[in-house]
Amino acid sequence: MRNRITLFAFVFVALLASIRLVAQTAGNYIIGANDVLMITVLDDPTLSGRYTVEGDGEFSFPLIGRIKAAGLSTRDFETQLKKRLSPDYFKNPQVTVSVEQYRSQRVFVTGEVRQPGPVQLTGGMTLAEALVRAGSTLPSASGEVAIVRQKTKEPIRVSIRDLETGQISQNIELQDSDQIYVLRAESLYVFGEVKSPGAYSMQADMTVLQALSLAGGQTPNAALNRIKIVRVVNGKRVDIKNVKLTDLVHPGDTIVVPEKYF
Repeated sequence: MRNRITLFAFVFVALLASIRLVAQTAGNYIIGANDVLMITVLDDPTLSGRYTVEGDGEFSFPLIGRIKAAGLSTRDFETQLKKRLSPDYFKNPQVTVSVEQYRSQRVFVTGEVRQPGPVQLTGGMTLAEALVRAGSTLPSASGEVAIVRQKTKEPIRVSIRDLETGQISQNIELQDSDQIYVLRAESLYVFGEVKSPGAYSMQADMTVLQALSLAGGQTPNAALNRIKIVRVVNGKRVDIKNVKLTDLVHPGDTIVVPEKYF
């Protein structure tokens, strides 16, 4: 159930971000080799069409010959194309440039996602959109994503919970070659009078009650007033008693739910 909620949340946030960013960032996309551009010239529709940027960053355009596009934003390239077409061919050329296929830039999504690997970077792509394209996070994912930028090498840490709740400030706009790591959650263990005892991935600020829910909840014979947590502190075992359902659990904890006295 949580996986469906997570996927829906990512899709919803990604949709909102796309609507907000598409107009704002489309003109700022940096064109690269192999990108396919859609160029429209209102003054002469025969010049309009799809043009692929070649490996050297240039391509041939009617009337003006070779023109460099790679390394320029779509807005700057549009301005340059207008200058090349005027005044020899058109007095005030009406030209628009957009990217039809993004092929030059990509980000890499790894870790606890369903489809790890490269994701083509489109103009204004955000973290939530990249996670959706990677198939969303796995149940084993922690509550945190690390983004490593090629230039800075300093990881940017983002809370998945914040993304799910729609905090747009956490939905970072991605850059070419960003490395996105969905970190694996640490485990805890639930044994005793629960329906599905075993190991479970824990999330930040998880309570004893939430841990019991992961294990299917308590059985009718559970003594919730005598729950014990076995925790390793500085290499030594510590038995914690008088545990409340609202107490926070730690990574590696073993929660033991005893049977009622009869």
